[in-house]
Amino acid sequence: MKKYRIILIAALGSLSLYSCSLKEDPITSGNRTIIFGSAQGLEAYSLSFYQQLPSLSSLTSQEGTTDYGVAKSVSTFYTTAYSAETSTSWGWGNLRTVNYFIDGIHSEDCTVSQADKDHYEGLARWFRAKFYFDKLFTYGGVPWFDHCLKNDELDEMYKNRDSRDVIIGHIIEDLDFAAEHIRTTSSKGNTRISKNAAYALKSRACLYEASWRKYHNEETAEWTAAKLYRLAADAAKVIMDDPLVNLNTTVCDDAYLTDNPSLGAYRSLFYSKNIITDEVILGVQASLADLVTGDANWYWNSATYGSCACLSRAFIFTYLCTDGTRFTDKTAYKAINFINEFNGRDARLAQTVKGPHYQIAGGGWRDRRPNIVDGVAVTGYQPIKFVEDATAKNGTSKNENSQPIIRYAEVLLNYAEAKAELGELTDAEWAATIGALRLRAGFQDKAGVTSSKPTSVDTYLKETFYPDISNPVILEIRRERAIELVYEGFRADDLKRWKEGKNFERVPWTGIHVPSLNAQFSVNDDDTKDFYVTYDAYGDVPSYAQNKYVQVYQDSDPEQGLRLDANPDGGYDLRYEVIVKRKWYDDDRQYLYPIPAEVIREYTNRGYKLDQNPGW
Repeated sequence: MKKYRIILIAALGSLSLYSCSLKEDPITSGNRTIIFGSAQGLEAYSLSFYQQLPSLSSLTSQEGTTDYGVAKSVSTFYTTAYSAETSTSWGWGNLRTVNYFIDGIHSEDCTVSQADKDHYEGLARWFRAKFYFDKLFTYGGVPWFDHCLKNDELDEMYKNRDSRDVIIGHIIEDLDFAAEHIRTTSSKGNTRISKNAAYALKSRACLYEASWRKYHNEETAEWTAAKLYRLAADAAKVIMDDPLVNLNTTVCDDAYLTDNPSLGAYRSLFYSKNIITDEVILGVQASLADLVTGDANWYWNSATYGSCACLSRAFIFTYLCTDGTRFTDKTAYKAINFINEFNGRDARLAQTVKGPHYQIAGGGWRDRRPNIVDGVAVTGYQPIKFVEDATAKNGTSKNENSQPIIRYAEVLLNYAEAKAELGELTDAEWAATIGALRLRAGFQDKAGVTSSKPTSVDTYLKETFYPDISNPVILEIRRERAIELVYEGFRADDLKRWKEGKNFERVPWTGIHVPSLNAQFSVNDDDTKDFYVTYDAYGDVPSYAQNKYVQVYQDSDPEQGLRLDANPDGGYDLRYEVIVKRKWYDDDRQYLYPIPAEVIREYTNRGYKLDQNPGW
């Protein structure tokens, strides 16, 4: 195999020179024979597709501005600064690489068995489906290309956008072919595309498009929301019926995972050095020896390297208590302090952010507390989901924890949502999906919580996040999806497909409860005082408080930073305000990115037309 990889590099050299183009470059017949003349050549070429998958670093930092995710700088897409002149991901090099391979498999140069042809074409078509799904939720309809274009195919090269019907139809077609013909059912670490990866991606794509069509009122006769919800559920059910796929119950030995270590299986999925293959359908395996490492500790613990992303208290309030009751139903819940608000809560809360009992190797009290002082986590809800609990990893790119790309929990959520939207979700299906996720998070097994569907609406959840939803089952599934998949890159696209774009602007970026001003207080279960919140300048605070100094500003001040809201039950609550305000346009243009203006100009200059998205 090594020989084929070396020769493949030479064969791909000419391809990479024109990676931004849709055109096919001439490749010598000798190189084509090497690629398409044997199963080893096909294998070697197909390995290049995996470069299109996210890296460890991108997997742990893939969410930008959202409603629940606070950041010091807001993506220009959610302010008034974004325009069609801004550079975007309108690129076709990855598609061209895949189409070249598919074209070659169907050429006379390919002399392998039909089974080998089908297997490798299935792999290529999975990557083509993934490419077009990314384009679909970014831009909507785009031109569909199923082969490498030649220099004289200008009418095809500069054709206008195909409809969403065309794109989702081809995505489903590609994934059906992949699911039928890919021979891989599992691989070492599940780092290769498998049949289940095809079913999982189909479930994800169909659920996205179904809800887009329902909530944006864009159904067509060919692709109704109901039809797509059905396909999403059916694809998910194939994986659910696979006895080798299960929710993870393994707990890492070397991580702080929760107040109750036996419930640490959730964070273990993102902490383990080896991919946990029971649940992870597709992942990226870390290896220090092979220089495959991440930078999660650097990203999440630095005031300058990352985006200082943290969670809002508005979202923290949505985590239920393990007895199934709502935290927001507690008396004076807004005034419950940081130490106590973790008590009796969903175990994923303490596995997602630094809680009052968090431990870290090589760290003192400064590393145990959420880092508000240095501005790393301005709300006080500092994520730990992807980091290693060792200060030695901070400021480096040497994280050795592997990460999932697709995992079974998402499949369960897809199934539950699709069946609920169809009005068909049974209590047994609720228990097998949402209930199973909650049991892993330490919930009591109770009717309306884990063993059967809920019957009452959570007023807080509805009013704060989903004002147009009155179905208690849909609301609870959305709660579960947000909590289970937090910071895994789903939130912005979920809000867009549900047509909840106003959340990007409306949901408050709130922080921890402050019992009093100009006085030290603790957020840990030790004797150390952690913070001193004040309007005063640094030089005016007592010397004993200077390493705990958290400055807040008056609402009238122009500075970006923390503000205080008086709590009706006593004390104050932090709130973070940015200078460049979050903005959701009334014309809803931000549901889709604009087609880059330079691309439209290129079409025009060549005598062709490319339609722009509404509002841009």
